[in-house]
Amino acid sequence: MLADTVIELLKEEISSLEYDRYIKQLKFNEKTSNSDQMIFIAPNILIANWVKTKYADKMAHLFELKTGKKPEVKIILKEHLKSTKSKTNVSTEILESIKSTKNTILNPSYTFNSFVVGSSNQYAYTAAKSVAEKPGVMYNPVFIYGPTGLGKTHLIHAIGNHVQSKGKIVIYATIEQFMNDFTYNLRNQSMERFREKYRSCDVLLIDDTQFLSNKIQTQEEFFHTFNELHSAGKQIVLTSDKPPKMINGLEERLKSRFEWGLIADVGLPELETKIAIIKKKCELDGINLNSDIVNYIASNMGDNIREIESAIINLNAYALLMRQEITLDFAKNVMREQIKERRENISLEDIIQIIAKDLNIKPSEIKSTKRSKNIVEARRIGIYLARTLTPNSMPSLASYFGMKDHTAVSHNIKKINELIETNESFKLKVEDLKNKILTKEK
Repeated sequence: MLADTVIELLKEEISSLEYDRYIKQLKFNEKTSNSDQMIFIAPNILIANWVKTKYADKMAHLFELKTGKKPEVKIILKEHLKSTKSKTNVSTEILESIKSTKNTILNPSYTFNSFVVGSSNQYAYTAAKSVAEKPGVMYNPVFIYGPTGLGKTHLIHAIGNHVQSKGKIVIYATIEQFMNDFTYNLRNQSMERFREKYRSCDVLLIDDTQFLSNKIQTQEEFFHTFNELHSAGKQIVLTSDKPPKMINGLEERLKSRFEWGLIADVGLPELETKIAIIKKKCELDGINLNSDIVNYIASNMGDNIREIESAIINLNAYALLMRQEITLDFAKNVMREQIKERRENISLEDIIQIIAKDLNIKPSEIKSTKRSKNIVEARRIGIYLARTLTPNSMPSLASYFGMKDHTAVSHNIKKINELIETNESFKLKVEDLKNKILTKEK
């Protein structure tokens, strides 16, 4: 069958994981297909939307390669087909309703079931699940913040997937997408279309809100969008790398509104949570790693969950290509350069420069013997992050920072750990600086 041939060709061009999760779930409907349109049935709206966005054009191109004519590939829902009175003629109304849905395409693998909960994200997870069950009722808005790569996007997609499965209209966008939409429609004098998109939903999910900083015109439009939705009892969920009060260049009226509802942070995962995340990732992707390998990855790959997941996928792919079993020695060998590079790419000068710029002091002051409060704090943070993010020993750090010996370094690290445990604002400052160092341009 032609459709089977096309699916096999597509299978060769995508990962086995994506094939199993999405394409394999489709069923070709031969009765309602013709040379102009090819109809595939999806088991649920999440897979339908995902395939339609990611693969429909590619599938149409593959049909064209085989037949010389490019059809329209349509993905419809199984229940819609069952409810159609005539099985020989798929309702145009159904197809158009699927095609014109206002729902945003969400990542169907980001669900509450696939999210690993630990003490560092328990509060944010509970808040997200509560609003997903009762959008616009429990907390509004919900503002989730924390460093890059810890699961904020996973949580808001999970909210979106849950409420979308209940028939609600969901719009998800990064703040960059919101700004691009705004600029495009403003330039083309089509602001009604823009407002219809963002103000006619049941749930609005906005990622990376911190990039609204200093975007005055976009802030004005977002302010009115927020007010319109909030007044109508529609749910708003926002994410950022820092809480509203710490976003510089954000209008006070927006900061105030972002704090109306519930603010939840996603902190750096403790070792146990990282281990659980790795095990969950392996379970979902069918990757077999023993406990020693899982513990090694959790202990050496840092806190960015996205990087950890990427490392696992790369490790498995390398093992498949080399036709080797994944042992601890094999994992260490494959990941050695990645772990080494992660630490060696960060120099002590990088750390000092970023801290000095962020705290508005001179780099030379951090390495000086000055004892003013802000310089002592900057120096301690520099020592703490240098010890955390680089392979330098305490004696070498003592030499670099002009201290007597390694016991002085140890004392400063102890002080920082005490402050992190007892002062939430200070903890946020250190995490923010750590994130800036880890994500600096190479």
